[in-house]
Amino acid sequence: MSKLVKEEKQFQEKLLKISRVSKTTKGGRTISFSVLAAVGDAEGNVGIGLGKANGVPDAIRKAIASAKKNMVKVSLKGTTIPHEIVGKWGATSIWMAPAYEGTGVIAGSSCREILELAGVHNILTKIKGSRNKFNVARATIEGLAALRTAEEVAALRGKEVKEILS
Repeated sequence: MSKLVKEEKQFQEKLLKISRVSKTTKGGRTISFSVLAAVGDAEGNVGIGLGKANGVPDAIRKAIASAKKNMVKVSLKGTTIPHEIVGKWGATSIWMAPAYEGTGVIAGSSCREILELAGVHNILTKIKGSRNKFNVARATIEGLAALRTAEEVAALRGKEVKEILS
């Protein structure tokens, strides 16, 4: 009898934000922690998660587990993205554009960490609207999830790549 062995990929983890939050009740204030974390394998898979708990270690563990559950596949073209895209979430919109080799990751806030975890090394970005770290992270993920390469679009339409690009 052979056992099915599940291989665990090696993910890099980054904490984007740790917040101390309090709730006022009849008995006084209850303090807990909220953690926003990102997880990626630098090969086109990335995810973000939010964890809340009474202690920081528990909140971090929950956030990382949530991020692993909410992974998205990012279509890459070498070390950059295949085309321009705008990711929107709440009051935040992020414009992302491919860049030439050697440009680096020109991004701010939590957008930079997510792009590095996804394996993007050359990109230009601009955040418009709210700079809230959670909104920026979600807008970045929304934009990256919507990316498609010419090969993927051609396969969806049942055409050849030459027909799509001409």
